[in-house]
Amino acid sequence: MPELTDASYPMKYVLGVILGGGKGTRLHPLTRERSKPAVPFGGNFRIVDIPISNCVNSGINRVFVMTQFNSASLNTHIAQTYKFDIFHNGFVDILAAEQTVDDERGGFSQGTADAVRRALKNITGYRDVKYLLILGGDQLYRMDYRRLFTAHIERGDDITMGVIPIPESDISRFGVMRMDESAGITGFREKPSSPERIEDWRIPGADERPFYGSMGIYLFRWDILNEALRSRPEMNDFGGEVIPYCLDKYKVGGFVHEGYWEDIGTIRTYHEANMELTRDIPRFNLYDPEFPYFSRPRFLPPAKIVESKLKNCIASDGAILERCEATESVIGIRSVIRDHVKIERSIIMGANYYETDSERQADKERGVPEVGIGSGSVIRNAIIDMNCRIGRNVRIVNEAGIMHIEEKNYSIVDGITVIPKGSIIPDGTVI
Repeated sequence: MPELTDASYPMKYVLGVILGGGKGTRLHPLTRERSKPAVPFGGNFRIVDIPISNCVNSGINRVFVMTQFNSASLNTHIAQTYKFDIFHNGFVDILAAEQTVDDERGGFSQGTADAVRRALKNITGYRDVKYLLILGGDQLYRMDYRRLFTAHIERGDDITMGVIPIPESDISRFGVMRMDESAGITGFREKPSSPERIEDWRIPGADERPFYGSMGIYLFRWDILNEALRSRPEMNDFGGEVIPYCLDKYKVGGFVHEGYWEDIGTIRTYHEANMELTRDIPRFNLYDPEFPYFSRPRFLPPAKIVESKLKNCIASDGAILERCEATESVIGIRSVIRDHVKIERSIIMGANYYETDSERQADKERGVPEVGIGSGSVIRNAIIDMNCRIGRNVRIVNEAGIMHIEEKNYSIVDGITVIPKGSIIPDGTVI
């Protein structure tokens, strides 16, 4: 095996690990029945498709997705989507939290670093793995990890972190670092409460984004990560514990990402990221032929649009829109939107199935709306989760301007109305 000195060193020696095991409480109620990485995004995709696609496009074809809470939906999506041919060693596999005989703390991990520590026994079997690329499962960005890897090799780093410039108002949300002129990280604080503590860490000449924040992307030499996690079993979190520990022992560098990046871990940021996709020229481009994003092939027919008016919208595979209007909205797979419906700045996730004529007749006899959006309804600034039944002449508009409330069949979070998966909203309801 060659020495690790060439910047073009093959990416086949890098194994990707995507952390997807958190409860996702900030995305509730979208995470009531699924994990955060499994939440639909951009009509055709799941959130987890973003980091996985970044890996595949970067030549990393061995990826573990680590799961813990509400993982059934994510497991199914991974199994049905990412299949490599038998002549290559590539895979995208689930590493679920598990109880072991020698595990004294139980099957669930206590943090990001503890989750990877518990997976070490599974990774050790891949003897040619020399690097671990650790990624979050709830971020929206495009990155060719080969550039990060090249910087890692050329500088002789032991650990390289993905870094973005951030505004001062966001420092309490990030791990913040001090970097020298050669991109070496010389100081790190996890979510500092005040800029006074890091005043001398400001980026020279940067006014709008004067600090460097961690993207939660870590490229570790395998031997160093293995040593750090095994020798210090009390360290549970990468940002709060592992990185500060490693700064004193190893060469840690930063790779500055200059493109679009968004943490879509809250209802507000999730909604805004989807709305960003509907712009004339979105900052995050799903249509780049040289850097495609992958998802489950569903073999659905094209969207069918009948006498409808759509402005700045995404209409996904299998959607049926009949004499309706939609503005700045994402219409998901198998969405059925009936006559005279008006939709503004909303996400309609769609459905996992089409109802047959007999099923719709049975719905009618039971007085239950069929799956989709009933005629005459108005939906504004909302998220309608999968398989919802929105009746006729329903108004989901939040005219009172409520910011936060949770009811049986809907929630309002940061002023955005969320209808949970499988909810039934009767005819004439006003929310």
